[in-house]
Amino acid sequence: EEGRSLFTRFTFYLDLNLSEEELLAKMTSKTRYNTRLAMKKGVKVFEDSSEQGLEDYLKILEETTKRQAFYAHSPEYFRQMWQIFKGSNIMHILKASYENQILVVWVLFVFNNVLYYPYGASSSKHRELMASNLMMWEAIRFGQKQKCQSFDMWGALGPNPDPKDPWFGFHRFKRSYGGQLIEHIGTYDLVYNYPIYKIYNLAENWRWKFLRFKKKFIKL
Repeated sequence: EEGRSLFTRFTFYLDLNLSEEELLAKMTSKTRYNTRLAMKKGVKVFEDSSEQGLEDYLKILEETTKRQAFYAHSPEYFRQMWQIFKGSNIMHILKASYENQILVVWVLFVFNNVLYYPYGASSSKHRELMASNLMMWEAIRFGQKQKCQSFDMWGALGPNPDPKDPWFGFHRFKRSYGGQLIEHIGTYDLVYNYPIYKIYNLAENWRWKFLRFKKKFIKL
């Protein structure tokens, strides 16, 4: 049976075999403008895959989850992940800063010639500098330097997104870079015991109802 998705069913893939000029041409005009604005204003993007880089990410992530009222993995989850992948050239941390203030931190993965963007966080400071736009552009360039063939932006709403969806802004941000919308097969459960499976689904549904209820208080 079709189960609860572990990851989003849709994602954007960007071809990294294109030249920088071709990649810029695929962006919307507003995205190109925002990217160049961030450059002009002095936003800097650099890699810091050190333990301190991870701690900076966790600090910005805490701010992001409180502001946007969503749940993220625990700090220990990320610390263990960093311990596993450090020095492997798989996990990379990029930071965008302005006047020594960290504005955006992304955690990227390189595997089998694909660049993945599963985790990111941003500060509420200096939003007018469009640091996230420059971060995406520098992530694209980073993937090319790593000899990646494609960039999986890790998550989208689908071909007919609802503008009222809380993730619509994130979807629109990724879409503005001109990637191809890809649909995965989805998540399916192989059921051995239907009575237990029904009980499990009932408990899981109640768990998510509780989390959505709790989310309302996070916004407060």
